[in-house]
Amino acid sequence: MSAVNAIPKPTPATLFKLLVPSLLGILVFFVPLPIDGKTTILLDHMVTAVRGLLGGAVPYYAMAVIVAGALYPVVTGRWRANRTERVFTVFKWLGVLFGVLALTGAGPAALHTPDMLPFLFDKLVISVGLIVPIGAIFLALLINYGLLEGVGVVCQPLMRPLWRTPGRSAIDAVASFVGSYSIGLLITNRVYQAGQYSAREAAIIATGFSTVSATFMIVVAKTLDLMAMWNLYFWLTLLITFAVTAITVRLPPLSRINDDTPNDEAPVARGQRLSRAWQESLGAAERAPSLGRSVAVNLKEGMLMTMSILPSILSVGLLGLLLAKYTPVFEWLGLVFYPLIALFGIDEASQLAQAAASGLAEMFLPALLMADAELPARFAAGVVSVSSVLFFSASIPCILSTTIPLSIGRIVVIWLIRTLLSLALAIPAGYFAAWLVG
Repeated sequence: MSAVNAIPKPTPATLFKLLVPSLLGILVFFVPLPIDGKTTILLDHMVTAVRGLLGGAVPYYAMAVIVAGALYPVVTGRWRANRTERVFTVFKWLGVLFGVLALTGAGPAALHTPDMLPFLFDKLVISVGLIVPIGAIFLALLINYGLLEGVGVVCQPLMRPLWRTPGRSAIDAVASFVGSYSIGLLITNRVYQAGQYSAREAAIIATGFSTVSATFMIVVAKTLDLMAMWNLYFWLTLLITFAVTAITVRLPPLSRINDDTPNDEAPVARGQRLSRAWQESLGAAERAPSLGRSVAVNLKEGMLMTMSILPSILSVGLLGLLLAKYTPVFEWLGLVFYPLIALFGIDEASQLAQAAASGLAEMFLPALLMADAELPARFAAGVVSVSSVLFFSASIPCILSTTIPLSIGRIVVIWLIRTLLSLALAIPAGYFAAWLVG
């Protein structure tokens, strides 16, 4: 029996499982709605409402998550796994220390200036601590009920010619972008270990698609005051991220990684792609767990991710801000990007170059450093912080913990190439956004 006929005619229950969650997921993440005089996506409204309900308890909730995140690798023994885990366990306990200082106001006065711990804790730590678990609940609607499978089949003809990866990686790529880099990397590593990705294909997906999730992008957009143009920001960032990946796969070091695994994908017959996509979506919906189970699993994964990244974000983020304010480290690294940025006539060229360089330490730093800039520079910083993909506070350690053959040296070179290409595309996008606003 052919794959096209393998799935029986859908029952009303299957259609319901496919259409209702998928449409609700699209509504929650992509449709701006005016509520109480504020127009933004529904998820942002929900986070605002939860923050209002918790009131003064919000900082203590964030602190509890930070402490849990520092305890988790110790209790589970994961800190012993490798050197990277040990280093980041130290950073997580530094995050606990900085969290205590933020709550109590103790410590050096330099840490408590408005642009240091107070800004980082309120605008970043608390926002991420609320958005990621709440967003994880609703991501279940987007990724568990057939929408991604259909998108994957439709995208298959693009994957090999543009990104040199098999069609099956379309689901991986989209799941990584709208879901999370950690889940995306887990999927990629499993498929690679099963022999269905070559080393090069796994490296391309890990460094080209496994960026921060849509929920993280909301934090970036809020920090840079871009929520009024959320859909423009999201879709341009997605387009630029994937365009940069299409270029980097053709350059060293990615182009020189072993690519020996044969292509074993069955082609889709001409004229049957949409019907196959529909049937794949229906099949996924039919196999999908109940909504309650799906939400519970996603909430658990979202909380584990929040616990993992919140203490690292606070420690690496604060150290990055201190380096940016009191040392010339990012100014020196930013010299690599300055000539390109200056070509576009951005007023804050030096500031944007430094911000782009800081993204290697922590992806939120460009947004934090450019929060008060003009719209073209703010928009460009928001795009680059996502499309660069690689940063030491989270995604790089995740990659290093897989079996994908990527060294720190290779990763840094890929980050440098991605950041240069991202700036070349993001700055014109920033001018376009400013032109639309008028």
